[in-house]
Amino acid sequence: MGVKIVADNRKARFDFFITDRYECGIELAGSEVKSVKLGHMNLRDSFCLITGEGEVVLKNCYIAPYEKGAAFNPEPRRDRKLLLHRAEINKLIGKVKIKGYTLVPLSAYLKGNYVKIEIGLAEGKKQHDKRQSLRERDIKRQAEREVRDAGK
Repeated sequence: MGVKIVADNRKARFDFFITDRYECGIELAGSEVKSVKLGHMNLRDSFCLITGEGEVVLKNCYIAPYEKGAAFNPEPRRDRKLLLHRAEINKLIGKVKIKGYTLVPLSAYLKGNYVKIEIGLAEGKKQHDKRQSLRERDIKRQAEREVRDAGK
């Protein structure tokens, strides 16, 4: 049973420190599943909220309408329920109440015939942390470049 990554939220990894990761299912319509399997999904600018009823909801996630056939295509940016166990949701509720923590979707992938979302419990980065991340990435890129050029 292979895993095929459909969408990746690289911006979330840059803007947040990810402390915990959770795999959850997502409630989709049939045409949305077909569209996701074609790779027409975008997690950029999307986020997760815990509603008053104790449900985790994915907001602002774009899934393109499925072109072939379906007369009924849901709204591309509608709210979608995430499927987690009650114990996991209760744990998340406790941690999100701590100042500075939020839930962000990290990636979407196909696991067998199921669409799964990886969400992360995240703490926001300050501006100096983001600059440090950029610096580290540039240093790493420069080192790789020097190793590659030394081999020539």
